[in-house]
Amino acid sequence: MIHPSYVELMQVVNNQTEIGEEPVVNSRYSIVIATAKRARQIIGGDEPMVAKAAGRKPLSVAVQELYEGKVKIVGDDDRIIDVIQEHSEI
Repeated sequence: MIHPSYVELMQVVNNQTEIGEEPVVNSRYSIVIATAKRARQIIGGDEPMVAKAAGRKPLSVAVQELYEGKVKIVGDDDRIIDVIQEHSEI
């Protein structure tokens, strides 16, 4: 089993949404796109924001960062997903 699951990641990401607001992510597709974008940022030279990232695959690091709330998924009016760093510390 993959941990964390898509459902767990969606709950973490949507946790900060106020009642009545539209959730940040509505599907597994949104989670996949966001983690892939963050993994590409890491491959491109961004520093991982989680402990013990050395030697791990960029996608695994991106999933962990998302799960721990180290990065934030933002969508604009067209629902284009972007990933921004929430904190610069580990």
